[in-house]
Amino acid sequence: MGRISADAAFIQRPPTKDTPIPAPAGGYRHEKERPGTLGERTAGQLRRLAAVVGLDPDDADAYADALLTLLGPVAQRPLDLPPPSATFLSDDHTPVEFSLSFTPGAAPVLRVLLDPGCGAGSLARAGRVGLEAVRAMARRWNFGTDRLEELADLFLPSTVEGPLALWCALELRPGGTPQVKVYLNPAAGGPEAAAATVREALHRLGHGKAYDALPSADRPLFFALDLGDWAEPRVKVYLAHHGLTAAEAGGLSRMAPGPAPAEIEEFFTLAGGMDARLDRRPGQSCHAFTETATGLPSGFTLYVPVREHVAHDGEALERARTLLTRYGIDPAPLARSLSAVTTRRLTDGVGLVAYLALAHQHGRPPRVTVYVSSECYRIRPPAAVPVTETVG
Repeated sequence: MGRISADAAFIQRPPTKDTPIPAPAGGYRHEKERPGTLGERTAGQLRRLAAVVGLDPDDADAYADALLTLLGPVAQRPLDLPPPSATFLSDDHTPVEFSLSFTPGAAPVLRVLLDPGCGAGSLARAGRVGLEAVRAMARRWNFGTDRLEELADLFLPSTVEGPLALWCALELRPGGTPQVKVYLNPAAGGPEAAAATVREALHRLGHGKAYDALPSADRPLFFALDLGDWAEPRVKVYLAHHGLTAAEAGGLSRMAPGPAPAEIEEFFTLAGGMDARLDRRPGQSCHAFTETATGLPSGFTLYVPVREHVAHDGEALERARTLLTRYGIDPAPLARSLSAVTTRRLTDGVGLVAYLALAHQHGRPPRVTVYVSSECYRIRPPAAVPVTETVG
């Protein structure tokens, strides 16, 4: 995470204070899924997911405590109330999303994406709350925030436009100390300034040639930073591609060397279906920069919004299984992970599996990532959409 997970209306028109927030709908199927608090539900999901990926129970408790701390007061908000804000981090405005990153021969890596400023009342206040949350994490886990502070005037102005202010993600490692990522909004100063904001941010961080290496896109979505203990901290630019096709996706990588277009096209087809065009929700690409000499990215990720191209989550799981198997990865932990998040039948809704992604990074094997919605407030009904056949 860090993908657009909003309703189409929120993608086209960012929420304001007057935007109605949907009340909980869809119902809960089992006693243990009935409303408690936002913190109870999401922390419980995190603990169960941690068990699936093999994290020590003490580490799981530490990470659950971190999640509750980052959510702040809204962690105590009862789930029979509407969401605390119209965050577009998820379709139902839950300010938490999980993801599992899979590589061959290794346990999945669990990550959690949060909107720490949700419920702050405005995007500007959300940005300030989010920045303080990152500073508190830095004190807790002893890492620096210099790179983020250097960009604060670009991404956290006194008046913030666009769909978000600041999100953060924790990659949950053994030992109780996560790797931290921060996601910022290029359109914070207005959509017309988004491209210039990205260019200036790259320049300030020493990546003066990087902007010119990016492929064409409809708009920049996120600007992201790795903070803390990373072997090669990345600066990442996320782009939106409306109406994306497999052939177009195959030409988006700017890595050298990088994945073959045929591999990217195959992934796109397996995730989105035969002859898919991502016109219901944009596809996304991410370009990660670690060195400054060439200006070329060292990483590329393609995100396919699978939930818009299946009738229900059972079909989304099957597509994910096909992809994992294609990359030599045991798909069994994925099914266990979905059961850790919800007890509803997969055929009863769509959107639990939100995105499928393929990541390439120099010096590492390809990664398949599955993005899993918390579904605290709403279960989206199964879709009556034509679903194209998947390549086996």
